[in-house]
Amino acid sequence: MTSDPLSTNLTFACTFLPSIAHICRRIGINRQQFNKYLSGRVRPSRHNMRKICEFFGVTEGELLMEPARFADLIALRRLPGGEVEATPVGPTLRRLNQFSGPLERYCGSYFRYFHSFSNPGCIMRSYARMTRKDGYYLWKNIERDAGPQGGAREVHKYEGLVFFLGERINVVENETTLSSSITQMILYPTYSAGIDYLLGVQTGGPLRLGRKPAASRVVLDYLGQNVDPRRAMAQCGLLKPDQIDPRIAQLVRNEMPPGAWTFEVEQL
Repeated sequence: MTSDPLSTNLTFACTFLPSIAHICRRIGINRQQFNKYLSGRVRPSRHNMRKICEFFGVTEGELLMEPARFADLIALRRLPGGEVEATPVGPTLRRLNQFSGPLERYCGSYFRYFHSFSNPGCIMRSYARMTRKDGYYLWKNIERDAGPQGGAREVHKYEGLVFFLGERINVVENETTLSSSITQMILYPTYSAGIDYLLGVQTGGPLRLGRKPAASRVVLDYLGQNVDPRRAMAQCGLLKPDQIDPRIAQLVRNEMPPGAWTFEVEQL
């Protein structure tokens, strides 16, 4: 009798992670049920198959490959090969990605709101997008900023990675033109059926005006999967608080209650 490639390949993929219990917690599948998949006694439902594929960063077709081909595929994806993988950073990124939970439902376009680090009293509305590629969740953000001394507008582009760790959405991005700044966002996930606002805090600083390290509240307003970037970008730029939705303006107010020792953001 020919062995089931699904159970063989799933067992092989599990060897790259600390334990079956860890995998079940991250995927959100009962361990007894998962053990039945490993033994080949039961096939995953369509829903669970999708969750398993998203977690391991493979397609269903790849998970059903002949085991030798699947092992070669996983080895190619995990062994050092590119410039990043050949550096000490490679193992760190792989480890973070292995422990990161699925973010598929958060993929799409957003308006990002926060008080500008360079222009006091103004709120930045930028266009951001999260996508998934080769098992990683990628982040892009574009800002249209006022130029110095009232000159032409400047466009700043950021790229980065997104991880779901510790029940929080973590975004690390880098300004791509000069590569002179890194911004980190930590956002609360949403537990409702749809995505409305994602609220959190970000650290960074202005690209000019002293470059002081700073932190601010940040709101991501979900726009959907199919968004025209040009039309969205046309609505971006520096705005006064009374030019945006009052609820968003309130959410991004950087206030600390009396007696507070740290800057914290409460969940919506």
